[in-house]
Amino acid sequence: MGSTAQNALEVARFGGLDTDEDASPFDVVTEQRVYRLRHYFPGGSGGRPPGEDSPKPAADDKRPVIVLVPPLMITAEVYDISSRVSAVGVLHDLGLDPWVVDFGAPEREPGGLERTVTDHVVAVSDAIDRVREATGRDVHLAGYSQGGMFVYQAAAYRRSKGIESLVTFGSPADISVGLPFGLPSWVASEGAGRIPDALLGNIAVPGWVTRTGFQLLSPVKSVRSRVDFILQLHDRERLAPRERQRRFLEREGWVSWPGPALAEFIRQFIQHNRMLTGGFVIGDRLVTLADITCPVLTFVGEVDEIAPPPMVRGIRRAAPRAQVYEASLRAGHFGMVVGSMAISQTWPAVASWAKWRAGEDDLPELITPVEGDEETSAPSPPGGSLAYGLQLASGIGTSAVRSAALTATRAFRGGRQLAGEATQNLPRLARLERIQSNTRMSLGLLLDEAAEKAPDDVFFLYEGRAYSQEAAKGRIDAVVRGLIHIGVRQGDCVGVLMDTRPTALALVAALSRLGAVAVLLRPDGDLAKEAELGRIGRIIADPENAARAAGLEGVDGYILGGGGGERDLGLPLIDMERIDPDEVPLPGWYRPNPGRAGDLAFVLFTGDGEHIRAARITNRRWALSAFGTASSASLSPADTVYSITPLQHPSALLMSLGGAVASGARLALASAYDPETFWDEARRYGVTVASYTWTLLRDLVNAPPHPNERHHPVRLFIGSGMPRGLWRRVEKRFAPARVVEFYAATEGEGILVNLSGKKPGSLGRPLPGSAEVRLARYDLENGRLAEGPHGFAVETAPDEIGMLVTRVKPGRVGAVARPLRGVFQAEDAWSVTGDLFRRDADGDFWMVGRDSELIRTTDGIVPPGPIRDALGDLPYIDAVAVYGIPVGDTDVAAAAVTLREGGEVKPVDLSEALLRVEPELRPAIVRVVDDITVTKGRRLLTARLREEGVPPAADGRTYYRDRAGAYRLLTETARRRLLRTPKAQAR
Repeated sequence: MGSTAQNALEVARFGGLDTDEDASPFDVVTEQRVYRLRHYFPGGSGGRPPGEDSPKPAADDKRPVIVLVPPLMITAEVYDISSRVSAVGVLHDLGLDPWVVDFGAPEREPGGLERTVTDHVVAVSDAIDRVREATGRDVHLAGYSQGGMFVYQAAAYRRSKGIESLVTFGSPADISVGLPFGLPSWVASEGAGRIPDALLGNIAVPGWVTRTGFQLLSPVKSVRSRVDFILQLHDRERLAPRERQRRFLEREGWVSWPGPALAEFIRQFIQHNRMLTGGFVIGDRLVTLADITCPVLTFVGEVDEIAPPPMVRGIRRAAPRAQVYEASLRAGHFGMVVGSMAISQTWPAVASWAKWRAGEDDLPELITPVEGDEETSAPSPPGGSLAYGLQLASGIGTSAVRSAALTATRAFRGGRQLAGEATQNLPRLARLERIQSNTRMSLGLLLDEAAEKAPDDVFFLYEGRAYSQEAAKGRIDAVVRGLIHIGVRQGDCVGVLMDTRPTALALVAALSRLGAVAVLLRPDGDLAKEAELGRIGRIIADPENAARAAGLEGVDGYILGGGGGERDLGLPLIDMERIDPDEVPLPGWYRPNPGRAGDLAFVLFTGDGEHIRAARITNRRWALSAFGTASSASLSPADTVYSITPLQHPSALLMSLGGAVASGARLALASAYDPETFWDEARRYGVTVASYTWTLLRDLVNAPPHPNERHHPVRLFIGSGMPRGLWRRVEKRFAPARVVEFYAATEGEGILVNLSGKKPGSLGRPLPGSAEVRLARYDLENGRLAEGPHGFAVETAPDEIGMLVTRVKPGRVGAVARPLRGVFQAEDAWSVTGDLFRRDADGDFWMVGRDSELIRTTDGIVPPGPIRDALGDLPYIDAVAVYGIPVGDTDVAAAAVTLREGGEVKPVDLSEALLRVEPELRPAIVRVVDDITVTKGRRLLTARLREEGVPPAADGRTYYRDRAGAYRLLTETARRRLLRTPKAQAR
């Protein structure tokens, strides 16, 4: 009793028993704002007392160097708790040179509670540089729990420079598969989304809270440990070996988690799971684990409740370029790095791994390379260690229970997903329904709302950099003052001649905020013609297009972008970068975002040469596409929308930019378009939704497999005009990503969308909230709507070809290019889209072609759509262009196809494929070509093919349709017959 009382008094006064154990010797090599760098055993073997200067390593010191990183909530002593359980001691004894990054106790460091995730990642990167400079060798970078996440992030931030390998212990890389304690991921993702950033960033988690949470993981074990300690309090010698470990776990090892770091951690890695998808922000740089190229060794605790195995094994998908190795232990979260198992298995395996990498040892049996995604050990029991214990106790019925649990989970998840989408989409659709012609609505208004709601959120990404809502608003407001300075007022039409760059986005948004009209001129278009159609009085260009802008007569020219320093371009343009926004007073007439839904907001251009057409987009039309895209794609702030096309293209302005702004998603602007750039930026930005137009994705489908394509984050490709055959190839190659195809007339308000994706090639059904659409019977010969007995138009029957018309509200008739009144009943108003469709028995719309694409043959009028779909279904055909070849007063229907690599056309395949097309609509010839000219948006052009006419029979690549309906190689006799005019054929 006397010994017990004496020891209890010592524990009460000093927090524990004095065991006379010294910490392993180390030097603090450097002390920075966020961390201290410890070098353990600096003398090389026995070491020296801390504080003495550490000499440079000997030239013959070839020991592998390892840098250990602790998690935020635990002190760096986790790697050196006592001489009995010292990680650095074991590593040193086994021939490694250990260093440790010490973040200290934030609550006791100046500014420690204001640290962010960026601060810690940059600190780890800085430590790597200092250790490399001191040792002259690349380092093995190792981290426990969140320290391992820092390790992954720092390696990605550095693109693996100077890193020999990564070693992590219970470090999650995928939150989508669940959370600690078996909680589903949506608990954190949705719960965190409801906590205001200001509140979350100001909450620091004290060390005692984290300590209590960890102890509650195993409450029985914690209580038993304390009871055993009390019962053995009289036996000092028995308690001594575990005393340092007890004090560490129960009191001394825990520190506070800074509020800003907590907020950033939750937002980026819990709510948005950017460890897996990529696109997390370090400073203003975008980072992805896909940039990790060095080998990765990950330790998995099979009964780990904090980081269950599926979360840890997510690194296989997050880092597709890295060779991943795994060591699986029957251990919990602490047991992997602290305790007898860590000393006997974990740290010796790490030492052997480092020596194996240096060619000095064999790969330990505990470590196995991961090939693909197969499990390297038995799957962890459902529910972690608790379920494992219950399974051992019961021995029966587990399969049935697990099956029922999985079924219930899936049903609940499906219902929750539907509820979540409804929660997101209903307010958007409701707002869209409330928009009237005089309702305030514009791009600038939505951007202001987003900046006010979440100023620190990322707005857009470009060339590896992230721009926040607040920073973007500051730049936009500065450009607004510049526009006011040069005399731009509400309603003015201003030409924008810029390539894809942040300044172009800021200028378009500034014009919207001012209430002016952005006329988006194409850098590769007919500038004079577009300026005339856009009725511009001013043109603002970037430096790359300044010369063209200066050559435009009768229009005031300005330059914006490229910095505000002194520059002389030698052009008669006013440099807006020299305008000081702070010196520009705001006039009395200025009101931010005065635009109404019925006001003209943008002017876009389509077509070339004599077919150039100006599309005038109102704020309502833009908002319809914006909210429609956000709803159809179920966009949320967790998404990143990747715009491949330039801002002047309708898909970029209406769909990518619009959908991102309306949903709060991030907008990523492509710096270029090729498969290498696409997959690199898709990973770096964490792209979940990528836009396309026409055959744009052919380049991706036809390219060799890219390393970043494996386990890519893209869930949707959204756009319009994708051929049916390409659609199927895209979904097959890039599964589980789906295609969501839209149709929207540039100026009309009717929008179709194929949400289910079950009918590739179909444009689906009308989007809720968009204008009513109908199919009217169409007189193909005379090019007008067919009339019924009373002079009204008649709706088509199922599968009958008709003209798509969209209803126009009475107040908007004057703003529509092709309005008609009294179409289906007196006084109604409709807009003719010029697009021919058929509607199947299920109510889904299928595009047949534009009225301008119809081919007038001797057998009747042939639309291109059915031919294009039928030939595109052949697996070896890459692209199909359908066109007419002039022969006298009529055309010969022709199709040109390009082949996939190794493809070969067989006449019997052509005959069978075209059997699905009505005989009078089949092409007279089908030819194989090396390439088909496309626009910048990858729309197929047929003018050159039309000019080439019927190719010579000797080319051996052209097939004709004989009188029996079969396709055969073109002969000279058949060619002459095709070229005869109808009158000659009659004779």
